[in-house]
This record gives sequence, structure tokens and C-alpha cells, in this order.
Amino acid sequence: MADLEKDILRGGQFLVKETNCDDVFTPEDFSEEQAMMKDSVMEFNDREIIPHKARFEAKDYALTEDVMRKAGDMGFLSVAVPEAYGGMGMGFVSTVLTCDYISSGTGSFSTAFGAHTGIGTMPITLYGTEEQKQKYVPKLASGEWFGAYCLTEPGAGSDANSGKTTAELSADGKSYKINGQKMWISNAGFCSVMIVFARIEDDKNITGFIVEYDTENPNGITLGEEEHKLGIRASSTRQVFFNDTVVPAENMLAGRGEGFKIAMNALNVGRIKLAAACLDSQRRILTTAVNYATERKQFKTPIADFGAIKVKLAEMAASAYAGESATYRAAKNIEDRIAMREAAGNTHQEAELKGVEEYAIECSILKVAVSEDVQNCADEGIQIFGGMGFSEETPMESAWRDARIARIYEGTNEINRMLTVGMLVKKAMKGHVDLLGPASKVQEELMGIPSFETPDYSELFSEEKEMIKKLKKAFLMVAGGAVQKYGPQLEDHQQLLIAAADILIEIYMAESAILRTEKNVKRTSEAEQSAQIAMAKLYLYHAVDIVEEKGKESIISFAEGDEQRMMLMGLKRFTKYANYPDIVDLRIEIAEKVKAEGKYCF
Repeated sequence: MADLEKDILRGGQFLVKETNCDDVFTPEDFSEEQAMMKDSVMEFNDREIIPHKARFEAKDYALTEDVMRKAGDMGFLSVAVPEAYGGMGMGFVSTVLTCDYISSGTGSFSTAFGAHTGIGTMPITLYGTEEQKQKYVPKLASGEWFGAYCLTEPGAGSDANSGKTTAELSADGKSYKINGQKMWISNAGFCSVMIVFARIEDDKNITGFIVEYDTENPNGITLGEEEHKLGIRASSTRQVFFNDTVVPAENMLAGRGEGFKIAMNALNVGRIKLAAACLDSQRRILTTAVNYATERKQFKTPIADFGAIKVKLAEMAASAYAGESATYRAAKNIEDRIAMREAAGNTHQEAELKGVEEYAIECSILKVAVSEDVQNCADEGIQIFGGMGFSEETPMESAWRDARIARIYEGTNEINRMLTVGMLVKKAMKGHVDLLGPASKVQEELMGIPSFETPDYSELFSEEKEMIKKLKKAFLMVAGGAVQKYGPQLEDHQQLLIAAADILIEIYMAESAILRTEKNVKRTSEAEQSAQIAMAKLYLYHAVDIVEEKGKESIISFAEGDEQRMMLMGLKRFTKYANYPDIVDLRIEIAEKVKAEGKYCF
């Protein structure tokens, strides 16, 4: 127990503490059970989803529902559900793994699956009473019933707590009447249970309710028409109207006014699962692109042999690799934290809730980074296919359309960026992450004379790890300076928050790729991990550029005079390599490996 506690970094602490590569979990660490689960999910995707791509694109909502039932029969909807409620009770890593490999066939199914298993079922498993869990969770876990999550309203999008839907207690105190309108509700067309958020009287915070929906007896619930969407076309998305919908008082979820907390914590789980749902899509896009580029000849040469295409293949691979590394690193941190809390006597419910909440910063980082990477990946996929990429006959255009929603739902990427820095500052205020100590050390370092020694960087990744340390200093300098200047008013300076978030995101993603590769080199050899080493170095190189750009933008916007000059010099020092990597060579090596294997092979 003490060992467990010693090794687990708290959420956000990656920024101020060094992580040993042996302490990170990587996809190469999957257990036998997890490897079997992965094969079974991939086989399901290849059999039930991918061959029917055209039907999904033609808005075949019945097909989505049918495949969801089959996923229920296979047990895929119940991976995260405790055994006591008819689930498999597997760990958090297995939950993330299932979501990863089931999501790449089409965004339509991925959305239905994510909405049901995440925000549709989790609020009841995490916040429900014993009676509520016994009544609803087994049916949701088996796929007998499907869940939907009704939070967003026409006037309340990112400001989730401002909803106008009301819940009024009956005179006898036995039920509530719900009135209002929700929009963009995934799975609305075929769900039996809705998690609905409404306001009681003039409460500051909304309250959550479990609302049953039966088409035979709609109880004042009506659905709008299916929305016509850019992507995820066969996922059911409708408006939901409540007109004097009667809900038993015992169907309140958690306590009165607890809805906002439920919504936020359900979204934390949703965010890391959304990142996972974008991973296999990147692998498949790259595999499809490299196969096309190998077959397609121009000037009598396969286009995969041209440098311009190699750049694309290498960058797509490096982003997917970093996304995988970071997502599974965080998933295992969450799983270990849950185990630690259970060992300390928490119920599974409390342990899971607190375990995920602890890593809310990492969940937001992943949501932003991986959703943007999958979009870039699909965009480059279209470009590699050229004119054919723009045609509905190839899978690239639907991949691109499906990817677009990932930057909007589960909290827009702008909101998530601001949340990462906001949550980090709050953790520092609570004493959970010591930011002030390291930030003042950076201040002292800026005043001191820099060392002009040439360090020995002969060991693998020694310079890269030094660069990561320096990037962390750059973040502490920029964020520390902004907090000093604006204090609690920092949240009004959204441009600064977003720039600081970009620095934080790059640090976490680049460090994760390096730690994963270092761990695997120890297990195998540098020669066997040669392309992975190249991807980790390539990703870091871009991260350094982003930190330099965002750091400069921040410093020149909030500091002036001597302070500005000193900080800009500090930034230069913190983003300077002693030995720059040969980017062209790195890209060639990665692209050649992918080409030789004919797929994403890491």
C-alpha cells in the first residue's frame, strides 16, 4: 500500500516531479487478458462495423442501434460496470482499451458507444443509490436498455450550469415535474433511460435525475427530428422536450444541487474516453494512407517514396504514438489511484469518482491533444489521396467529417484548455501540487548566471529529458508570472490561459512519448525501438517550437521592460537544444518503417 502511494503522482504533479520511465504504463504492458480483449474488440469492429460503413454514412440509425445490441451481447458495454450490477468489473485501462479499438470503424457507432457507456451509464454507477444501481445498471450493462445524457440546452452550452429546465416538487413530496428543452442529445432516438439535469426553484446549481423513457408511455417527453450533421451521421442526435414529465422523487441522482458536480465528473471520464476513441482512428487512417501511397504512382514512382509524402506519414505516426503513450499513461494512473483508495477502505463508487477526479487535468489535456491530432491526421489522409480523398468513395472524407465533432463535445477544446490551467492553479492553492516552490526556483535561476558547460548527452534521451525539464521551467515562468500579475483575475485573461494550456499539453504529450520509448528500449534494444525513438524526438521538437511560440506570445502580453527582457531570455534558454535533431532524417526513418510494414505498426 505504501509502495503504491509512493509511486503514484497526483494529478498535475507531472509538471513539478520527475517521472521514472519504469513507473509509466504503456500499451506494451497490456496483460494477457487485455490483449485478448483488444483482439476481440478489433474482430468485432472488423466484422460488425467496418463492412457497413456505407450504411452508417447513409444515416441508418437502426443499424447503429442493432450493432449496439450486439456490442451488449459481447459484453463490451459492461467492461467498466462492477460485477455486482451485471458488469465485467474490469479495470480502467481495459475500459479505455475497449473504447479505443471499438471506435475506429465509424464515428457514428463510436459516439453511440461513448455516450452510452460513459455519460449514459457512469453517472448512475458513480452517484446512484444502491436501489438505483440495482434497478438500472444491469439493463444498461447488457444493452437491454440504452442511456442518454441530457445536459445541453439551446441557451446553455459551455455554461452548463445555466440551464433553464425546471424540476418542481409535487405537493405530496413524492415526485418532481420536469419542464424544459435539451438539445444535441446523443442516443435520444433509442434510449430507455435519460440522465436529465434540471433546476429546482432558484437553486444555484442544477440537479440530476434518472428519467425513464418509453415510447408507449412517453410521460410528457417528445423528441425532435434527427439532426442532419456534418459527421457522425448515423448516431441519433435529437432535441428532447419535457412537458410536465413526472419523475419519482427517489430518482434524484445524488443530492439536490449536486447536478453540476455530476456533470463535471461524468465529463472527466468522457474526456479520457474520447481521447481513446480517437486513437485507433489515427492508426487506421495512417494504414489506409500508407497503402494508397504505396500503390499510387506518379512520375513512375510510388508517391510514398516522395519526401513530401514521407513528411505526412511520419508526422501522422508520431502524433498517434504520442497520443497512445499519454492516454494509457493517464488511464493506468487513474486505475492505480482507484485501487489505492479501495485499499484504504473507500467504496468502489467513491474510489472511482475520486480516482478520475484526481486526474481531471490530464483528462482535459488528452481530450484536446488527441482530438486535434485525429483531425490533422484525417486532413493529411485526404491530402495523400489527392482528388480521390475528396470523394465519398474513399474512407478519408468520412473520417475527416467524423473527427470534427471531437473538438466540440465533452466540453469544447477552448473550455478544456482553460480548465487545465484553472484546475492546476486550484490544486496549487489547495496544496495538492506545489507550484510556488518550483516557480520561485525558476525566478532565482533567471537572476543567476547560466552555466556554459557542455553536458554529456551520450546516454539515450539524456538531452530530450533535459529539454522536458526546461519546458516545465518555461511553463512555471510563464504561468507563475501571469498568476503573480493577475491573481484570481487570471481567469478573465482567456488568451493567456489558452497559451499556457498549450505549453502544458505539449509537455505532457512529449514526456509521455519519451518515457514509453525509454521503458521499451530497456526491455528490447535501441535498434528494435529505432523508429519509436525517432517519433519521440520528432514530437518533442515540435513541442519545443510550440512552447517557444506560446511562451513568447504570453510574456510580451503581460510583462514589460526589464521583466519582459529577462523572461524572454529565460524562454530562449529553456527552449534551446545543445544538439538539434535532424528532422528530415527522423521523418524518413519513421516513414520507411511504416511503409515497410504497410500499416501503423507500433
